Amino acid sequence: MTIDMLVVLAYFFFLIAIGWMFRKFTTSTSDYFRGGGKMLWWMVGATAFMTQFSAWTFTGAAGRAFSDGFVVVILFLANAFGYLMNYLYFAPKFRQLRVVTAIEAIRQRFGKTSEQFFTWAGMPDSLISAGIWLNGLAIFVSAVFDIPMETTIIVTGAVLVVMSVTGGSWAVVASDFMQMIVIMAVTITCAIAAYFYGGGIGNIIDKFNGNFMLGNDLNYVSVFVLWVVFIFVKQFGVMNNSINAYRYLCAKDSENAKKAAALACILMVVGPLIWFLPPWYVSAFMPDFALQYAFMGDKAGDAAYLAFVQEVMPAGMVGLLMSAMFAATMSSMDSGLNRNAGIFVCNFYSPILREHASQKELVTVSKITTVIMGVIMILIGLFINSLSHLSLFDIVLNVGALIGFPMLIPVLLGMWIRKTPDWAGWTTLIIGGFVSYFFGIALTAGQFETLFGLDIPLTEREWSDLKIGLSLAAHVIFTGGFFFLTMLFYKGLSPEREKEVDQLFINWNTPVIADSEDQQTLDTKQRSMLGNLITVAGFGVLIMALIPNEPTGRLMFLLCGSIVLIVGVLLVYAARSGNGTVKKAEIQNA
Repeated sequence: MTIDMLVVLAYFFFLIAIGWMFRKFTTSTSDYFRGGGKMLWWMVGATAFMTQFSAWTFTGAAGRAFSDGFVVVILFLANAFGYLMNYLYFAPKFRQLRVVTAIEAIRQRFGKTSEQFFTWAGMPDSLISAGIWLNGLAIFVSAVFDIPMETTIIVTGAVLVVMSVTGGSWAVVASDFMQMIVIMAVTITCAIAAYFYGGGIGNIIDKFNGNFMLGNDLNYVSVFVLWVVFIFVKQFGVMNNSINAYRYLCAKDSENAKKAAALACILMVVGPLIWFLPPWYVSAFMPDFALQYAFMGDKAGDAAYLAFVQEVMPAGMVGLLMSAMFAATMSSMDSGLNRNAGIFVCNFYSPILREHASQKELVTVSKITTVIMGVIMILIGLFINSLSHLSLFDIVLNVGALIGFPMLIPVLLGMWIRKTPDWAGWTTLIIGGFVSYFFGIALTAGQFETLFGLDIPLTEREWSDLKIGLSLAAHVIFTGGFFFLTMLFYKGLSPEREKEVDQLFINWNTPVIADSEDQQTLDTKQRSMLGNLITVAGFGVLIMALIPNEPTGRLMFLLCGSIVLIVGVLLVYAARSGNGTVKKAEIQNA
């Protein structure tokens, strides 16, 4: 067994241990799905950040960075823009919804029919996304350990399910924070290596294989501009709607939700410049690297980041990177897995099948549902793996544009436009389905070229980008326009529904404040448990400096381990300081 494989196995056991340690935190569905709404900002910010991050970042996105340079960074800057809007307005509002699942807010706004529509329509999007992320991870594992991609998808999915079922949202969010620290430490170390071996960022850009700013295979700059504009529109919608409010429902109060959004925004601005320096280095100095990954077929370019680590970084770093890949993928999938199970139990099982079920029964059903969702996710991952001719980068953006975005329009606009009938929610979703089919599936490049009389045929990249831009533009115009038109049919709601909608907007505008002694004790416990876990992980990385390597290689492990260790020590120190404050308060109250 290789050193790299030992590192990955050790990390797997570490993740399962997190689920076991946090198992006692879960006594109700609120605990299981949103940590009881008692989590600190740095934990919530980490999970908000990590839900937009997976092994796809280091496969599909890194492959696009290798071929088209800075273009891929735009997608992540659009994410940062979405988080900025969270910070400026939406994050505290989402926490103030005071719900266990985001679909509960949709029921309050649009009624029970829309609740069921959104319950079942939203699951395919997140399950397909999880399958894509699993597939991205399998690309790495297959190339490093020569393990079949199918085996990787099944084993990784199984570990994820075990962790999620054992600890619920507490384990999910706690692991997200620890995984964020490990990932940032590993990628910062790789970026520093790329910077020095490449002779600085300027030299890497100068020697980049193609147009660094606009990318290659581009005849119409206007197509690129359209893509950029609507990617920002899409990510604004993705980040600022009540469906994705689950990111902040875990926060202990409104202020912590706002701080969490600020942390996610900063990480999303800094992150891409760190993550994509290695694939840019590969394009500049190793342009023919894909030849050694010929067995991966059309997806060989997605191994650019891996090629950098194997060729430039010291022995053992591949294993640490693989652990980071597992971490990134699991953090995205377990959030979706936990959210889907929560929506099924709280918005279908409890209100429709078992209205008077006990909390104990609901927690048990939640765990069973999580397992079933995990199996479905694995099967989708295996199916996507069979679509070897499709680009992971394009699959991710198309799923978001065609499935995810139509769902966001009514729930985003619905918090601003109040005078609409209840049926506006579910009918807008149906209209969005037709728009997605026409602009995302039925329309072909040839039809578009004929319609606009283009002299130069669209390249594969241009048509892929244009189709996404057109789909998003069509949803803004037609799907959004339909929602506005429903205002013409508004004749008021029943007294019961008016009361429910009134309460939703009262909650939306009323801050949540948490400063009880019990909350302070729990705050200290969060810092202590995670601080100790991260400290252990930091020492584990430092020990890897003993692996036989050149002095520079040993220094890289010392740097990486020190970053992780410092965060762990700071949390432990904060926990001890907080514990002293709690004890002092107890004495005064006595």
